[in-house]
Amino acid sequence: MTNIKIPTPLRKFTNGESEVKGNGSTINELINDLNNKYLGIKNRLLDEKGKVRKFVNIYVNGEDIRFLDGLNTKVNGSDEVTIVPAVAGG
Repeated sequence: MTNIKIPTPLRKFTNGESEVKGNGSTINELINDLNNKYLGIKNRLLDEKGKVRKFVNIYVNGEDIRFLDGLNTKVNGSDEVTIVPAVAGG
């Protein structure tokens, strides 16, 4: 199982947990597994076309999946996945 760090705005889906475990060999599979456990979280991460929302960043071991294989980025039990909401300044 892969360790997934959950940002504060999404913890309402994970019963307040800041870290959860997920099953899957890709980020997409992990997100689907998360949604099975924490209904509704997938809609906050992916848009209606199934792509990562512009205001969400997902990292595997500190590397942005946008620069890897996106949702097809491979993961295993020793990886750490971090979900980070984009922050706007002004």
